Order: sequence, then C-alpha cells, then structure tokens
Amino acid sequence: MDDVTASARDTEVALLDQWRARDVFARTLAERAGAQPFVFFEGPPTANGKPGVHHVLARTVKDLVCRYWTMRGRYVDRRGGWDTHGLPVELEVEKQLGISNKREIEQKVGIEEFNKKCRESVFTYLEDWRRLTERIAYWVDMEREYVTLKNPYIESVWALVKRIHDQGLLYRGFKTVPYSTKSGTVLSDHELALGYREVEDPSVFVRFRAAEDPGLFYLVWTTTPWTLPGNAALAVHPDVTYVVARAGEERLILAKDLLGVLEGDVEVEREVRGRDLVGKRYEPLFPFWGDLSGERPNAYTVIAEEFVTTTDGTGLVHIAPAFGADDLEAGNRHGLPRLKHVDDEGNFTEIAGEFAGLWFKDADKPVSRDLKSRGLMYRQATYKHTYPFNWRGQDPLMYVAREAWYIRTTAVKDRLVELNREIRWVPGHVRDGRFGNWLENNVDWALSRERFWGTPLPIWVSDRDPERWEVIGSVQQLSERAGRDLSDLDLHRPYVDEITWADGHGGTMRRVPEVMDVWFDSGAMPFAQWHWPFEHESEQASQFPADFICEGIDQTRGWFYSLHAIATLVQNSVAYKSCLVTGLLMAEDGRKMSKSLKNTVDPWDAIDLGGADALRWFMTVTNNPAGAMRFSEDGVREVARKILDTLRNVYVFFARYANLDGWVAGSAAPALAERPTLDRWILSRLSALVESTTRDLADLEISRAGRAIEQFVIEDLSNWYVRRSRDRFWAAGLPDDKRAAYATLHEALETVARLMAPFTPFLSERIWLGLTGPLDGGDSVHLAAWPEANSAARDATLERRMEDVRRVVRLGRAGRNRANVKTRQPLGQVQIVPPAKAEPLDDQLAAIVLDELNVKGCLSLEPGAVVTELRAKPRFDVLGPRFGGAMKSVAAAIRELDTEAVATLEREGEVEVVVAGETHRIRRDEVQVEHDDPPGMVLEREVGWSVALDLAITDELRDEGFAREVVNKVQFMRKKAGFAVTDRIEIRLGGTEPLVRAVERFSELIRQETQAVRLETTDGPGETREEWNLNGEPAVLSLKRV
Repeated sequence: MDDVTASARDTEVALLDQWRARDVFARTLAERAGAQPFVFFEGPPTANGKPGVHHVLARTVKDLVCRYWTMRGRYVDRRGGWDTHGLPVELEVEKQLGISNKREIEQKVGIEEFNKKCRESVFTYLEDWRRLTERIAYWVDMEREYVTLKNPYIESVWALVKRIHDQGLLYRGFKTVPYSTKSGTVLSDHELALGYREVEDPSVFVRFRAAEDPGLFYLVWTTTPWTLPGNAALAVHPDVTYVVARAGEERLILAKDLLGVLEGDVEVEREVRGRDLVGKRYEPLFPFWGDLSGERPNAYTVIAEEFVTTTDGTGLVHIAPAFGADDLEAGNRHGLPRLKHVDDEGNFTEIAGEFAGLWFKDADKPVSRDLKSRGLMYRQATYKHTYPFNWRGQDPLMYVAREAWYIRTTAVKDRLVELNREIRWVPGHVRDGRFGNWLENNVDWALSRERFWGTPLPIWVSDRDPERWEVIGSVQQLSERAGRDLSDLDLHRPYVDEITWADGHGGTMRRVPEVMDVWFDSGAMPFAQWHWPFEHESEQASQFPADFICEGIDQTRGWFYSLHAIATLVQNSVAYKSCLVTGLLMAEDGRKMSKSLKNTVDPWDAIDLGGADALRWFMTVTNNPAGAMRFSEDGVREVARKILDTLRNVYVFFARYANLDGWVAGSAAPALAERPTLDRWILSRLSALVESTTRDLADLEISRAGRAIEQFVIEDLSNWYVRRSRDRFWAAGLPDDKRAAYATLHEALETVARLMAPFTPFLSERIWLGLTGPLDGGDSVHLAAWPEANSAARDATLERRMEDVRRVVRLGRAGRNRANVKTRQPLGQVQIVPPAKAEPLDDQLAAIVLDELNVKGCLSLEPGAVVTELRAKPRFDVLGPRFGGAMKSVAAAIRELDTEAVATLEREGEVEVVVAGETHRIRRDEVQVEHDDPPGMVLEREVGWSVALDLAITDELRDEGFAREVVNKVQFMRKKAGFAVTDRIEIRLGGTEPLVRAVERFSELIRQETQAVRLETTDGPGETREEWNLNGEPAVLSLKRV
C-alpha cells in the first residue's frame, strides 16, 4: 500500500499525468455506454478573457455532480462549449485597435477586417482555460466541444428562429428600448437586468409657462433634464384634483396632494380637475423645433394619461415620446411629434443649438443651468437611485424609441411560468423569487443587435416594400433563394450580407444589418451543439432536457432565461430539470472582487494554497456553493489541514501498520457480528453516512453532504475509532481482534474514498489506489461504483448508545478542565446519571468512559437521579413578554423552587408555580438551571445527563499520573527525533525522589506504552535528551534506540 505523504501539488500533478495515460475520463463514458443518461449542459464561457477564481466555483460544482452520477452508473456526456460572439468580444477588439465606436469600425477598419480580428480574439486565452480546467479536475469533453461561431451552430440557430417565426412570434417593432450609445446597439430586457448600479442623478422641478397666461406656470418634476429639449406635451391624470397655487409672487399648477413640494407660504387660488386642463397650451422650453401646431396640433398641450400618479413629483409628467416607454405610447395615442435631439452615439445634434455635441448624460447640468438663467428652474437637487448600465461596456444606457426585431415571449408567458414550477431550483427561493418574478414580468425579447460580430439575423427584407420579409432557416433554403450553392459560405457578416435575390415585385431581398442577441446563441446550445435539426436528431432527443445545469446567480436573467425561453418556444418543454445557482464569490473583506480595488485572486495562487482538492472543498463544503461566500486564503489552508490532512493521516497510519503486518485486503477477518463494539459502531455510522450522502447529493445539497463526511472523518473515524483502536494495531502478531480492526478500517477508508471522490478527486484517487492497487482492477476511484448503504451493518441503538458515551466523555473532560486536572492524571471514580427513562451504560460502554476519562471506577446511578442541589434562575427576556406586570412575582416563585421541582422541570419540560392563588406552567426554556458541585467533586450536566468526577487523588493515583506524564514526553521525544514506530528504545530518567518512586512503581506501564526494552532511573547520555517539568517535579529524559 502506498504512502500519500507527498505534497498535495506534486500528488495532484502526477495524477493528472496518470489519468491522461490511462484515459480515465473517456473510460467513464465508454464503460457506461448504453446506461441511462444523466444529461448535463455546459454553459459556454468566453475565452477572450482569462478565467478567474469565481470560474473555479461553478466548474467544481458541475464536475462534482457529474462525477457523482457517473459513479451511480449513469452515462454522463459532458460536452464542453465556447461562447464566441457578442459585445464582450467586440469591445476587446476595439481596445486592441484603439477605436471606441461603431462609426470608426465601419469607416476606419471595415466589417470584414473587424470580424476577422474578433474571430482571432475569441480564443486568445483558450489554453489558459484548458490548463485551469484540467488542473482543478473539471472533466469535460473538449474534443467534441461546440463553438457558437461555427457554421453548423449558426445554421441551427437560424432553424430555431425560423420555427419561432412560423408560429407567428417574430415581429419588427418600434419601441422604447435600453440603448448603449457606446456600443451602438439595443439591449434586451434580461441584459438590462445584469447591469444596474446605484448612481446620483439630478432631481429638478421645472416651470412650463402657460400660453394663455404668462404669469402662470405648470410645475413639472424630472430626473432626466437632458430629455427636456425633446418635450412634446405635459400629462395629467384626468381624475386628479389640481390647484392653482400662489407661492410668493408666482402662480403654479400642480396636484393638490403634492402641494408639499412648494417652498414658503402657499395660497390656493382655485382647484381644477385634471380633465379640465386637457388641451391647454404652454410655451416650449426651447425654440429648437419651431411651430408644430399645424402638423401636430396636440404638441405643447396638456394631455390626459392614466399612468400619471401623485406618489411623487407634482402630478404633471413631462412627455418626450422619443425617450420613454410611457411617453412613446402616449405620443402615439395623441399624435405627438417624436422630437429626437440625440444621435446614435448619444450626442446632442445640431438642432439643439448651444448644446450640440454634448453627450446626453453630460448635458444634464448645462440644460439645468440654462433653465435657471431664464427663470424656468424652480428647484434642483440630486438623488440616489439604481440606473441601468451596459452590462459589458459599463456605460449608462439611454431609453430611446427605435426599431428592432422581437420575439413575442409575452405570448407564452403563462407557459414559461408554468414550466418553471417543474424545475428544481437550488436554492429553492430562486424559482418563485428572482427567476419567477422575472418571468411574471416578462416582456418581448429584443432579438436584434446593431453590431457586427454575432450570428446574423436570418431575415431578408425587400428594399422596395419593407413589409415583405422572409426568415431563412437553413443554408439550403438560402442557396435556393440565391440560385447557387452556398454551402461553403461563411455565415458571418459581411459575406452573408452580400446574398440577395429578386423579390418578384421589382425589388431586391436584402438581409437586415443586425446580428442576434448573444444570449440566444448560448440558449440555443441544447439544439445547436448537435446541428439540430439537420443531423443527430436522435442524439439530441436523448440529451434533452438536461437533468442538471449550474452557473452563477447572474445567469438567472442570462443563460438560465434564454435556455428556458427557447425550449418553451420550440419544444413546449423545460430545458433543464434542476439548476444549482452558485452565489457571489467575494473578496476576503466582503467586497466584490475588482481589479480597481486590487482584491482579485488569481486561481493558480488559490490552488497553490493547498492544492485543487482543498480549494474545491472550501468552495463546496466549508461554504455553501448556493450562497454568497468570501474567499479566504486561511480558509483554504484550514481545509487542507483539517479534513484532508486528517484523512491522509488516517490512511498513512493504516497503510504503515498493514504493510508491517503483511495484511492485505480480503484477508480472513471475523464476521461483522463477531467484531468488537467499536468496529460494529463505526461500520454502522459508515452505512448511515453512505445513505445520507447519496440522498443529499441527489438533492443537490452539496454542502450538507460534505459536512457529514467531514464530521465522520474527523470526529468518528480519526478522533474516536482510530484513536481508540491504536493499541489493537500495535498488538503483536495478527490475532482476530487485529484482523477485525484492519478489515474495518480498510472498509471505512475505501468507502470514504468513494464518497469523497466527487469532492476531492485527487486525494480520493491516491487513497483508493493505495487501498486497492491497479492489479485489483481498481485503477481509478472514478471508474468505481458508488457505495451502497449496508443495511445489515446499521445498528441505530448502538449508534445512539455510543453517542451517549461520547457525551459523557465530553462532560467529564469539561469537568476536568474546570477543575484544572489534566486527563493524564488518573482519578478514582466517575458518577454517571442518565436522563429519566434512559438506559444506564452497559459494562463495555462504561469501560470506554473509564479509559477515555482515565478514571478507575464508574458508579452508574438511577436514571434521573439528583446528585446535587439544583436552582432555577428566571429568564426575564422570555418571561417579561408573557407575564408583563406579574413577572416579578412569577420570578420570585421560580427562585423558590426546590431541587425536586427543578429536576421535574428538567425531566418533564415544565413545572407549576402558584402566584397570588393562580397556577402558571413554567417551561424549561423560561429558566436557567444552575447547580453546585458536590463536595470533593466536579459536576457537569447536559440534556439530562449528569457526570461527576471524584477529585480526591491518592498516592497511587498521583504516581500513575507521573508515569503517564513520562509516557507523554517520551512519545513526544520519539517523534521529534524521527524514531520509527517500530524502533525499540532505552529510557533513562533522572529526577526527584517522588518522581523516581512513581516511575519504578509503574515501570511496566511505561515500557509497554513506549516500546522500551530498558528503563533506568538515573540520568545518562542518549540520542536525544531533554529537561522537563513533570507535574511540578524537575526531570531529565534520555532516549536511545537499541
């Protein structure tokens, strides 16, 4: 059996080579071909940026779940993919080329050259991604990976769009949309949700002069002064009461309920209903547009709209149809002009006079200053609110009315909501919360993007009649329309733009210039990765829907939505049955990781802290992967020390002694029923662990599963079973008891290796190979079957009784600590009182208590017996709300309870007290129970158990305490000097008379415990020599190997 003491890094790197050489990942698929599939979809990353430590989180969870189901015998096809289109790629290329907008791309670079650069850029960091993917043991098929820029993938996307169109769900619309002036394109609603930030914007109250009365003003509130040059009307609610209010020397019209916004003394001249203001004219704030009354008679008039409220502002709304959704709809209803003074790059046009050339967000202050200079600014301030930014370009978005192509997802909203209820979300609140609310408020999907590098929108429109348009669903269909074979055509711009044909009515069909939302690309992967529907239809059908997907919380309105929407539209089905949503990975200080804050973590540095296994365990067990977590270097190191080193040390202990004894797996060992209590207990606990881990991982309760394993390895296996079994492994020869210990520990380690394989693939593999060896057919734990819970080994009663033992031991140790008596100092007696109706410990279990507590005798008293005076102390924080003014009297009655009454309270959970002739039942949680130590003893109590240690120390007990101190120091010196566990030694001890007397009295105990062949009570030379203070007595110890 192998030793696994090599560094984690060296071990992991060696295993990577070994897995490659043995083709283990491919064999996990080949050996399960034909088995029931467990379908997994890989969310495609973009390889034009380096992977970060946050990518390790999702990839670890995905790998963990796939490994688990593979070991359960399922066929888990883990196909990788790359997201290669979209704005992120374009922005990176713009940086490289030193340009910053669409105009420069078209005029300085050209679409063909720009897209060529984009194609080159998308795989800039491909090797970094692949190296990290392999290093963290994320097994994913990179030989069959799908790539969104390839023609077959694009053709499948076109086929999906065609099917959606054939259902009547694709249309061209003129709507108010979020628009990025820096990127020059519309964003979809789900992209919009990815980029909100808290900002400080203007809050201004502006005067609009009434046309019929120059001394009367309509008071209007807005937070977007830059839109005021585009104002076309003012809206009121027809049923709201408005007033003409005199404030100082001016008269203002506003809603009666909002008079509080006015400053100083206010006098109401008259009231008027909103409908009576309709049609009133006012003077435009700016002269840019001239007289519009002829062609647009409702321009610069008051109109009635139901969306106007009196919750804030003034009850009058400034309407700019070119820059707001409600504004556009109101403009359409009332025939208002769309006064657009901002160009596609967000700059004010020449029509805006002195403001020309200003970027729209920079124009707020100049516009406000101008209004103030002309006496039209009533009041101005700022306010904080959330505002949408371009999720990639990081520029604030502009809401503007534009033409775009849409998918009518609102037509299937109810089905989107219904199918969402079939998905198991982890954490569960995402279903009806973040994702469910998003679906409930669904708007049509803005599909088109006015950019260059993306899947071209497969729509051809007649240049003679824009209402004549056609959606192309395949290269074959496009070839037929063009009258030539286009099977070798690169389907990207500008090449696809060159394909035209006659429309049959004197015009030419030309492709629209837009490309598609990149989220449609990634959401199409369940179909497009197979080149569906052109080939592999049966494979696609068998791999749809996914049983499991996993990405970060930001994808609820990204990939999770696009998958769900496309599957609903095309297949009337869920795209995935379960989804684990990973939380945000933050810096150690709790802030978001950011290059500007210099708190990002390089994933390779994180791996070097303790190996990939430690990082994986930290992200999936130490922290809940479905919740927010802080990265911590010390946390990763603690994982390596606490759980991984503990398991490694248990294996090393086992392997060392098994090798010395020549014990091999499969050697004869006593049957389970004939093994000692400790063996039967650990195997029962092991069976329970298998059962809970199997269930929790199936339920995607990853952290809970891992914590149970950690508890078992550290507390049950290492701290209890192995520690209590050491003497059995040290025994001479191979008696049945020792064979039982070897067989039991081997089974525990072999099972734990399999249970931990999805979490810690490297250490699990190392231990597995050491336990089984390639010659046993066990050349990888990842090819092994998941362990089955052994119902025959379960003994719930034994587990419960052993837990009682451990509780008694904990209480005894707590008593020793409080009395300041070391465990190495033997004591004479422990008194144990079990809870009422509980069984006393039997002799075997009591013997464990005596050994653990280093006590000579055990006195088991009757269950529920009272061994000391008990007092009840009232808890005012609990009693106060219940009893109010009577609390003091109730508290006094509680203090008067005698020991028997308090014992009843503890035993039965409540007790009666009488206050002023009225009986009250006092609950256990309403009091704090205190006790005194019995004379000469220390007492600890917990959940009905009482453990009392007799603190009297006789001369014999004191001498044995000295002897055990000697044993402890010798063992320390052996280890420090590097002696082997098999080395026999000579001990020489020089010390005071009491110490020498104690050593001579217990010389046999010392020799047995330290493997000493000779023990002399005189000082002398040795290979190692140290001075000690043993319970207050000076001593010198020398050791020499013989």
